[in-house]
Amino acid sequence: MIQSDADILWNRKLGPMYFHLGLSLRGFEQAVPGQFITLRAQRQQSPLLRRPFSIHRLIQADNRVQGIEILYRTAGDCTRYLSTLAPGEKVNILGPLGNGFSLPDSGRIFLVAGGIGVAPMVFLAETLRQKSHPSEITIFLGGRTQTDLLCQKAFLDLGLRLELSTDDGSTGHQGLVTDLLKKHLTETKAHGIYACGPMPMLAAVAGLARSHAVPCQVSIETIMACGMGVCLGCALDDQVITDKYRHVCIDGPVFDAATLKFDN
Repeated sequence: MIQSDADILWNRKLGPMYFHLGLSLRGFEQAVPGQFITLRAQRQQSPLLRRPFSIHRLIQADNRVQGIEILYRTAGDCTRYLSTLAPGEKVNILGPLGNGFSLPDSGRIFLVAGGIGVAPMVFLAETLRQKSHPSEITIFLGGRTQTDLLCQKAFLDLGLRLELSTDDGSTGHQGLVTDLLKKHLTETKAHGIYACGPMPMLAAVAGLARSHAVPCQVSIETIMACGMGVCLGCALDDQVITDKYRHVCIDGPVFDAATLKFDN
């Protein structure tokens, strides 16, 4: 883990609420998919505390990691301020933090992302692609409307199969992304499911994984303050986990879905 200032390389608007941030910094050679960073912009007055962001992908050049990319949605004071920063300005980064995804040796893999839950999935897909044939990896993207379906080109460039769904039917299947997942689990044997998105979606994915006896890992999105297990602000209570006093920042953000009890 390092704490370092990072230069902004780009801060591109992807849609009404989404931005793609490139940061130049060193020390992330050992980062793995599913880990995150906490960020604070210089001269930022509010909010006082850092904010967590998944590592979207690594920036590599000359066989070295030269920085990281972040995908974010403007949802509060911090992200709205972050969206105004220009190349050459600096932010302060702490990371990589948390536990990432455990990767399979082989087999058919399903990745499921809802909205901004796609943020850690490109890094995961790139890593899986180094081990697996593209035909073995399917990406399920869901959103409220077509503008919420991010990173399609990145997945297609990897040669992966895309399944799309929107609540309003503007792109792909009209309905929940878990409808598509259920259909494919019925038709095809999967060896692993990886998911990130809203808690109701994760609950549905975990239930489908359980009913089809497929190992499943989920990345939980939540508000954090310190990101290191000190403030205890991201505790999961016993309505979500099978034992008390686990925290998203240090015990997650990736969890084995079998250890969670979404039923309640």
